[in-house]
Amino acid sequence: MKDVVLSKYTEDFVRIALEYCILMEKTRQDERKSFVDNMLKVLPLLYLKISVIPLPEEDYESDLKTRVDEKLYDSVRDTIGRLLGDDDIYLETFHPDIRLSDSPVAVKISEDMADIYQDLGNFIAVFKNGQKETMNDSLALCIRNFREFWGQRLVNALRAFHYIRYKEEILTESE
Repeated sequence: MKDVVLSKYTEDFVRIALEYCILMEKTRQDERKSFVDNMLKVLPLLYLKISVIPLPEEDYESDLKTRVDEKLYDSVRDTIGRLLGDDDIYLETFHPDIRLSDSPVAVKISEDMADIYQDLGNFIAVFKNGQKETMNDSLALCIRNFREFWGQRLVNALRAFHYIRYKEEILTESE
């Protein structure tokens, strides 16, 4: 593949990443069921779309601007945390500290979603400028962050969202 930045794979990923960011920014407190259902659809697509893009070479040493500051990050995290309430916390099985711990490690879905949002929001902001050099470097950074950091958070949160969505049915069937 000659030009990763302008490929169909990247275009598909950009669309899903933008949809994810919009969902994070537009979520309201009265939309819990809709939010959970949307995450169960968007997260697998996000994983799939980024995982098929080859890692581009970073040739340009771009100065990548950040769009998602601490205030915006906190706003997204807090909104999702309030929306999910007690279901915001789940036990993490792949956390690096789990091997050293005698007890499970609890993490928050809201932090996972905000971490992913921060990376994708910054990626989208750079990508919108249309300069191929910064688009290339932003894509490379996003793919690396996915592989090293937020890809695992995404699949862990997906597992938690699945439980939230179907827990009442599961609990009813087991009685």
